[in-house]
Amino acid sequence: MPRTASFTPGLPRALRWLLLTLTMTLLTSPTLAAQTPVKSSNDRNHYRHLTLENDLQVLLVSAPGSEKAAASLNVAIGSGDDPADRAGLAHFLEHMLFLGTEKYPEPGEYQQFISSHGGHHNAFTAFRDTNYFFDVQAEHLQPALDRFAQQFSAPLFTTDLVERERRAVHSEFTAKMREDGRRFHAAKKEAFNPDHPYTGFSVGNMTTLEDTETNPLRPDLVQFWREHYSADRMTLAVYGPQSLDQLEAMVLPRFGAIENRQLGSGRDYPPMFRDGDLPALLQVEALRDLRTLTLSFPIASQIANYRTKPASYVASLLGHEGPGSLFDVLKTAGWVESLSAGSGTDDGHQATLELNMSLTPKGLEHRDDILGLTFAYIDQVRQHGISEQRFEEMQQQATINFRFQEKQEPIHRVTRLSMELRHVAPEDVLRAPWMMERYDPQGYRAVLNQLTPDNVLVSELSQQELGDDAPTTAWYNTPYRLGPLDTEALTAPAGLADQLALPEPNPFLPENLELVAGETMEHPEIIASDDLLTTWYARDTRFDTPKANVFLSLRSPVARDTARDAVLSKLLVDAIKTNLNAWAYPARLAGLDYSLYAHLRGLTLRIGGYNDKQHRLLTRILPQIANPTLDPQRFAIARRNLLDALRNKAQARPVQQLADFIQTSLIQGAWPTDAQIAAAESVTFEELQAYAQRFTRALDPVLMVHGNATEASALNLAALVNALLLTDTRPAQVASRSVRALPDGETRAAVAIEHPDTGYTLYSQGEDSSFRERARFRLLAQVIGSPFYEEIRTRRQLGYIVYATSFEMLETPALGLVVQSPEASADDIEVAVTDFTEAFDQQLAELTETKLAREKQAVISGLLDQDRKLGDASQRFWREIDREQLSFDSRQRLADAVRAISAEELHQTFRRALLERTRALRAVSTDQPSDDQSKAIQQLVEQLTSQPAVPAS
Repeated sequence: MPRTASFTPGLPRALRWLLLTLTMTLLTSPTLAAQTPVKSSNDRNHYRHLTLENDLQVLLVSAPGSEKAAASLNVAIGSGDDPADRAGLAHFLEHMLFLGTEKYPEPGEYQQFISSHGGHHNAFTAFRDTNYFFDVQAEHLQPALDRFAQQFSAPLFTTDLVERERRAVHSEFTAKMREDGRRFHAAKKEAFNPDHPYTGFSVGNMTTLEDTETNPLRPDLVQFWREHYSADRMTLAVYGPQSLDQLEAMVLPRFGAIENRQLGSGRDYPPMFRDGDLPALLQVEALRDLRTLTLSFPIASQIANYRTKPASYVASLLGHEGPGSLFDVLKTAGWVESLSAGSGTDDGHQATLELNMSLTPKGLEHRDDILGLTFAYIDQVRQHGISEQRFEEMQQQATINFRFQEKQEPIHRVTRLSMELRHVAPEDVLRAPWMMERYDPQGYRAVLNQLTPDNVLVSELSQQELGDDAPTTAWYNTPYRLGPLDTEALTAPAGLADQLALPEPNPFLPENLELVAGETMEHPEIIASDDLLTTWYARDTRFDTPKANVFLSLRSPVARDTARDAVLSKLLVDAIKTNLNAWAYPARLAGLDYSLYAHLRGLTLRIGGYNDKQHRLLTRILPQIANPTLDPQRFAIARRNLLDALRNKAQARPVQQLADFIQTSLIQGAWPTDAQIAAAESVTFEELQAYAQRFTRALDPVLMVHGNATEASALNLAALVNALLLTDTRPAQVASRSVRALPDGETRAAVAIEHPDTGYTLYSQGEDSSFRERARFRLLAQVIGSPFYEEIRTRRQLGYIVYATSFEMLETPALGLVVQSPEASADDIEVAVTDFTEAFDQQLAELTETKLAREKQAVISGLLDQDRKLGDASQRFWREIDREQLSFDSRQRLADAVRAISAEELHQTFRRALLERTRALRAVSTDQPSDDQSKAIQQLVEQLTSQPAVPAS
């Protein structure tokens, strides 16, 4: 499918003149100009764009009634600006800015403040940008901004913390060393112009961030900050319920204090590829069993073209999945599993347009045929794909989507806006991703003319061994081979080339965008119930969007009785989705999507988006569920894909594998990976045929229609379900799954994991699943989170991945302490965790009522976080129906339980959970498994799976 991105230019001449004129009349103002961006008619927020006297651009977002506030500051500097002898310095600077300022010198003070006031914070370093962001309870925005702004105006770069954070960056590097995505990315850089900074090592490690007497790191860090961090390279977005004037008053004195070093907009870059570099073929050896093919075409930078988006127009055709599309033909041939097209790297001068494909084993054998067919399709797009009718269709859908856009989480919204503001005119910052201002055939041809066999880097990632003499990448030790691409060998098989076709007009574009009459209902109500199907309905138009969500759960007695059933349910889902993909893809483009997924009690179908033509989509999906078309070739491919996915879990991070071990050992119906692999290896096509018929023979179905829908339309959808799916189905009772209770005391497990890092997870389970116990563990996770991180990650430097979290599964409360370390052993981590819990016992005993009230409010604000879009409410209602909490007040009851917890009660929960470990599972990784350990793990799993369920109360 196409991947789209928004692109941006400089200010128009008329706007620059206006800014200059306003400047002359506002000499006493702390800002150069204030502007209002164009917003959607469905957007109830208020906006103001400012340019401060120090040239820092600001977008203020006043969102009346919002319970959360957020901010993001983007610096137009990234890993592409690293000094040649200090790879990873921009990333290291990102880490160091969090660790103390002149006004707030304590290194963990900012993190603790955000966490204790119901918020989150983070940052990332990209090639051309570094972005910092947080959210917080709205009433605490001003003090949060005060701390945030200090990081950019007066950071300390404390000498004692340089070594600690240097080790944290190294831990981040080692934690991801075995991720094929990073390894592939590192190998692709070998094909680029070595003089282009894109080829650099962006993360950094102990070697590149050397800190010795002869080569001290801190002076280079401070120098880099002074040479690159400047207000004129920064863009800020601030979101909160306060008025625009109030937000401006918060921002001006704090961010106006950031120094403007007048560094300008950035740097020039050499070409991404040198003359003679292309066409090229890069083969990369993967750790996991996967097969990907990427075509990278250098094209002109698209940043200035955000109003017309020529690259997005072309990518939408190349990535189309409808009948006759490149993807449809390749998937039908059994060669490709997924395909996407979109923009890749863009340095402001040159960019890449990329096609990414996931191949089957057969597809890997037909690589040249796939490439030949790809270029045949590009030729077809070049000759017949430039069409004003297609443009108008895309423009119409973009206009509808902008008009009815739904709210994002504030932290995500400010992050996008702060990055967008760097590139687009201020009046366009809200609408830029949806802008398709005019038909631009010349721009489309300019892109298409670069998509030729002589101008491509073809990159192949697979487990095919490249030989001992293959070179390896510098930091990730990835074997690769780079050579010329034989374009003469790229031929399109005639039988497949004849099947290629450009997209037809989209029949799913919504026409009726009216909102239904009537008040929004507080929660769903049963409007029909018979011996088989129960139908829930809730009208909801409070988000002013003509959308609805339809959920249909098909609970089956045969869903997960055995690991074989679990495998068959996944293969059944694949068959149904494969049959529907080409037909349903235009619906997805028109804002009407569906998903079908297997779960512990069966399958769930969800249809969401513009409600106008949902019945048409449902009419096509239901017969495929009732009587799916099954194909032996597709079965073989799907079974291989499932086996690959299951086996590839062994390459995941240690803490991910430990979490999977805990979940599959304790959740009823969640079968261990080994059991699923054994089942998938022997399951047959005939079994799938029988399972498909058996699955719908007896069901416990539930339907919910929520959103812009009438009760009559919901009943019509229920009638469709009965007529097209349930005519030969008898009713069944399918009980909810539960979590098994751990034995008394601490249970220990050493799990064999092939990874250089050590994984450690301490899972401490609650005594029952009552609201009171769930509240205790939620609050305990909140109180312990920041101190645990500060002690284990920041002070002791045991690893990059460190956190304490609520480990709740199926309403069973638990606390998880998670550490992944590149150096420490499991015993070392256990000693550190024990030391921490013993020391924290005294801190918790001295917890003041004021501190406790603040931490309670942080938990409660998360629980009662307001619904920002229809999907938020739909998911919440659906969870309540699934859990049979039919008063629809679970989160309120949980919040009330949090309010009622006393300091003594919390302390007692801490002691039994972490000091006494009355019901705990300590899982650690070992890379030297023995037969005895394997038997011990097998016996432990058998013991755990025989345990009774955690009691309800």
